[in-house]
Amino acid sequence: MSNITIHSLEPDIALLLEQRASLHGHTIEAEIKAILQSVLAPELLSDNNLAASIEKRFADFGDFELPEITREPIRTIPSFEDTVV
Repeated sequence: MSNITIHSLEPDIALLLEQRASLHGHTIEAEIKAILQSVLAPELLSDNNLAASIEKRFADFGDFELPEITREPIRTIPSFEDTVV
């Protein structure tokens, strides 16, 4: 594991990094790792991405259309005005 030190990081970038880390519930270090991994090795993240995993799983089926499922109308909401208590 390598250690990296960044000197003279612009205050605006540092603030954006802090906000992004907070938004994702990460420490700044964890957020930097996530950013680097998403840029340098995005294929490693596909196992943690549901949409990418589904796309990868069904890629061999090619293009196909799912039939539209007919739906029944929504039932009317009952009125309890006529109910005797």
